[in-house]
Amino acid sequence: MTNKITFEDIKNSKEIRTYIKQADESLRVMGFTEHSFAHVTKCAEVAGSLLHDLGYSDHEVELAKIAAYMHDIGNVINRADHAQSGAVMAFRILDKMGMDPKDTATIITAIGNHDEATAYPVNAVAAALILADKTDVRRSRVRRNADIHTDIHDRVNYAVEKSELVLDKEEKTLTLFLTVDTNVSAIMDYFEIFLGRMKLSRRAAEFFDLKFQLNANGTVLL
Repeated sequence: MTNKITFEDIKNSKEIRTYIKQADESLRVMGFTEHSFAHVTKCAEVAGSLLHDLGYSDHEVELAKIAAYMHDIGNVINRADHAQSGAVMAFRILDKMGMDPKDTATIITAIGNHDEATAYPVNAVAAALILADKTDVRRSRVRRNADIHTDIHDRVNYAVEKSELVLDKEEKTLTLFLTVDTNVSAIMDYFEIFLGRMKLSRRAAEFFDLKFQLNANGTVLL
């Protein structure tokens, strides 16, 4: 018997929240930026809004939000191959909750295809998740005890004062607008560590027949 599992059900799941919290704690110890509720909630909002604005059904929007909220739970096992382990974990959780197998398949496919090393926008939910995840760069993701002077990832994230992913359906563009404090980090530093993410974002945008662009401090760079 299948049940209609909603995004609210996922957010209210004590089990899922526990995995997200522990996964982020492990990444904190390893020196990674924030991957907790702020990150996964923003990813869910961006992925859902993108599909909604592109005319996808409410049900597909819901699936995108669920996939985005759960996409990093595999970090509770290990950072390596966390997309694949997270997909396996999500399958067990959603199957136990009674989700329709077709919906479960869509979600675990998206989760399993979100990490740069192996990612590919194989469906709309996966493409939306990739775009939401790879464009979440912002100052608030940097840990309070991080040393932005020695770690380029922390420095680049800290330099980004504002970021916004904007869809222009008429121009068929999807643009990541960044406001970067160049006194903290040079814009070229962004490309040094995030070029792979931007190339993946371009591929995901192409799934929707959109052109991905990067606009930093008013200048289109990609």
